[in-house]
Amino acid sequence: MNQQIKDALIRKLGKEKVKDDAETLKRFARDITENPEGKPDLVVFAEFAEDVRNTLVEANRLKVPVVPMMANTNLGGLAIPQKGGIVLDLSRMNRILEVNEEDQYAVIEPGVRWQDISEHLEKNHPGMRFAYPLSPPDTGVLPNFLMDGLANLSLRHGSSTHWINGLEAILPDGSLLKTGHFAYGGIPCTHSPFPKLEGVFCGFAGTTGVVVKMSVQLWPEKKYRSQLFLLAYDVDHAFGLIKDLIREEFADDLGTLSLASGKMLFGDYRPVYKDPNEPVLFCYLDFSSNFEFDFKSKRRIIDETVKRHRDQGAFFDGPLDLDDLVRLEPRFAKFAKFPTRLDFLLDHQGGGLTWVGTYGPLSRFEEGFKKGSEIMLRHGLPPVIVARPMQGGHFGVLRWISVFDRDNEEDCRKVHAVNVDLADMAVNLGFFPYKTPQWVWDRYRDRLDPGFRRVIMDIKKTMDPAGIMNPGHLEL
Repeated sequence: MNQQIKDALIRKLGKEKVKDDAETLKRFARDITENPEGKPDLVVFAEFAEDVRNTLVEANRLKVPVVPMMANTNLGGLAIPQKGGIVLDLSRMNRILEVNEEDQYAVIEPGVRWQDISEHLEKNHPGMRFAYPLSPPDTGVLPNFLMDGLANLSLRHGSSTHWINGLEAILPDGSLLKTGHFAYGGIPCTHSPFPKLEGVFCGFAGTTGVVVKMSVQLWPEKKYRSQLFLLAYDVDHAFGLIKDLIREEFADDLGTLSLASGKMLFGDYRPVYKDPNEPVLFCYLDFSSNFEFDFKSKRRIIDETVKRHRDQGAFFDGPLDLDDLVRLEPRFAKFAKFPTRLDFLLDHQGGGLTWVGTYGPLSRFEEGFKKGSEIMLRHGLPPVIVARPMQGGHFGVLRWISVFDRDNEEDCRKVHAVNVDLADMAVNLGFFPYKTPQWVWDRYRDRLDPGFRRVIMDIKKTMDPAGIMNPGHLEL
């Protein structure tokens, strides 16, 4: 079977795009998480949509699994092949097909990286800005959108799935589906008023087809911008301040990083000790405007809100301007411009990185932050935590991050055990993991509504009757 499909794909795509040598297969067998590696049989390097179509047609004919992949840095282990078959590498499909400034969108392929679109906008469209996550610059934009990720404009605009105007996808039988205004050849500035068919690809972990083109929203660049940090010494005081600032509706981004995150930035690999006089977390705030009077007014709102909380007994250092911090300590430049590579999370022995990232209610932020810190310390891991409100505070992200030695089996078991405990705690508080690993679905399957489970499986079966698309993921 493997030889049969290999020969068929070489005939259609060319030998240089179809590889099964040991070195290539090993490179695509695992990612940076603790999830066990898989065993791919072939790797196809797609360069055009027709390469994707030909691969899916042959795989569907011979019932061979296909796992779409871009950078293979997803922290849910979602691109690890569970049933062998073909890994479909999309990184060569890296064209920015269009940028429309007046209608504020870009059309991109699945291999476009955050760095690509950042450089393209700076060079050709400096009046437009994009939203960037903490992901490394060489990771993919489109996969983050499909997996409901977040970025530094999420406080204003929600998770990245909300920024999709429309898309084109190749289904497992090789047919093409166009959504939004792509469906009739219009300007892809929105999906309205069409049924939101983008949803059958968002959150489905590559089990329904391969998206080969997407229209994504852009926003206008502003003339004035400031990034501020505060040091907070009490969790309740910190989140109380954040919730007040959210309701003023002026910030682009707002959130917190635990103290351990800052210590890792300065070279402490596993900072599990905290001096009683140290802050608990950093609050960061990003705001902008095209008008100087409006910009200064926003800064005044911040100062007066912080002062009110101080008058009520809260203790903060700052606000400190990020530009000043960078002058004092150049390592803070990691947070000055996105996309950025947080090397303190990536460049260490074994290179392992994992998380439990969850979405849920802001009313449980403080409790989740405290309980998550206790769990990580109990397991001997530093409490590296990111918390940020999204979509005007209607929900937020709580994310607990662990670094480890990927080549050390004991380290892998340890971080998985802490992830299980963190997930249990988060789910009981009303949060649920996003970019959801299969072990999470397995663990909480019985808590999911039976109708929800049935519809998800029916959609997968309708879209992919042969069951070739990323089998072993999103199994309910």
